[in-house]
Amino acid sequence: MGEFVCRVADADGRVFSHVEAASTLEEARQRLADRGLFVYSVEKRGGQLASLIRRRTGRQIGGSDFLILNQQFNTLIKAGLPILRALDLLATRASSTRLRPVISQIRDQVREGKSLSEAVEEAGVFSKVYSTAILAGEKSGNLPGVLDYYIAYQRVSTGVKKKIAASLVYPTLLITVAIIIVSYLVTGVVPKFALLYRDMNVELPTPTRVLIALTVDYRFVFLGFVGLMALAAVGVFLWSRTEEGGAAFDRFKFRLPAIGETLLKFQVAQFSRTLATLLTGGTPLVAGLQTATEAIGSKLLRSTVAQATQMVREGESLHAALASKGVMPRMAVDMIEVGESSGAISPMLNSVAEFYEEEVNLRLATMVAVIEPLLLVIMGLFVAFILISLYLPIFSFSVNGAK
Repeated sequence: MGEFVCRVADADGRVFSHVEAASTLEEARQRLADRGLFVYSVEKRGGQLASLIRRRTGRQIGGSDFLILNQQFNTLIKAGLPILRALDLLATRASSTRLRPVISQIRDQVREGKSLSEAVEEAGVFSKVYSTAILAGEKSGNLPGVLDYYIAYQRVSTGVKKKIAASLVYPTLLITVAIIIVSYLVTGVVPKFALLYRDMNVELPTPTRVLIALTVDYRFVFLGFVGLMALAAVGVFLWSRTEEGGAAFDRFKFRLPAIGETLLKFQVAQFSRTLATLLTGGTPLVAGLQTATEAIGSKLLRSTVAQATQMVREGESLHAALASKGVMPRMAVDMIEVGESSGAISPMLNSVAEFYEEEVNLRLATMVAVIEPLLLVIMGLFVAFILISLYLPIFSFSVNGAK
């Protein structure tokens, strides 16, 4: 049974908002119509707020603001304040003003009798991992301890993502500058030189003829080819958004030399840390696997873990279930097997995450160290080819004139 925020009008023409309890949106509409009300709109409670937050912050709430919010909430609970009182304080004094309406909504639902985990899930802007962790904390009676685990998980995950983003800033800047420079030369400079040389009616060197042919004579053919490549890229992107296409594309990515293994290990590290956090907080293994599966970005790995979850539910060991599809790295499977054998699967999953996160950071740093000078060299050669091709006829004229 959910709650729906309805905007309705009565027989006298008064328009007002009303909260209706119903199982579905259609049932809510029917109940209002049966009471003689004219229905303008019906939306699940939290829907408008969730849409607003998603537009401003992305699909789900995360990042530094969310981390600070959890730290504040956990501090208040550890100080002995009841959950409702802690939510009251955060609704008006949370450091992030954009999260205060969400906290107010959660507080109202908790005041109406819902559990904190239910209110968090119905808000629609938090990850499934977060709501499941809170549920585990409520069931175990150790909500502050579970929040400690989740805050540590969030801090590490956010730090890894920030490191990766920071490593990619300079290469992205180089590529952007290269595209701008080449675009200006090709669209603004080369056509003027081509017109000048055509008026002079002289024989041009081969590099100059090639450059003018590509950028002036066959410009639309070249642009058409670039357009086709862009359309193909868009098509591949849309195809990769489907489950089948995404799994096939992930399989291709993971087989790329150097880059593929790094991408896979990053996904495995995220999955391992998520599952370790849930298990440490008291979530059962199967429920933890189901929740961790939803947090995986790779469709191929998500499908693999979902099938492994079903195998674990039927009695198979976790390491054997994960190894059955041949996607999970062998070292990760071996470490999980050791964790299962010793009864310390959560610490071992954390070890898997730490090992792969460190390896991903080292590999990324190495690749960036190679890619940055390589991009500079390629960009320099490309610009040098354009400039030399443009001025080569002038040099030829000078030499011939001197003779």
